[in-house]
Amino acid sequence: MGRLTTHVLDTAQGRPGQGIRIEVLRLEGERRTPLKTVTTNEDGRCDAPILEDDDFQAGEYELVFHAGDYLRAQGVAASEPLFLNVIPLRFGVSDASQHYHVPLLLSPYGYSTYRGS
Repeated sequence: MGRLTTHVLDTAQGRPGQGIRIEVLRLEGERRTPLKTVTTNEDGRCDAPILEDDDFQAGEYELVFHAGDYLRAQGVAASEPLFLNVIPLRFGVSDASQHYHVPLLLSPYGYSTYRGS
């Protein structure tokens, strides 16, 4: 069965991004439907797949990472407004029977992502 997972790594501090709130939305044209909100654990992952089984379908999704709250809590937020605060990642799922892993590599002034395994 297919599933959606994520992992946040704080590349500036060399450790997992713990306690980051992530909103999960399904996109249909201009409509953004909230599905759930999750928080990363001590390993920077979620305790369970974000979406799986019948809840995970082909289509477009958005993960909204609330990185600013994390950066402030870590004491690395030097000035307001933060350069990175809320990071939306939009991606497509063409085959919902597969595992889609969407990690976030985060620092105060940059981020990257990719489709992992």
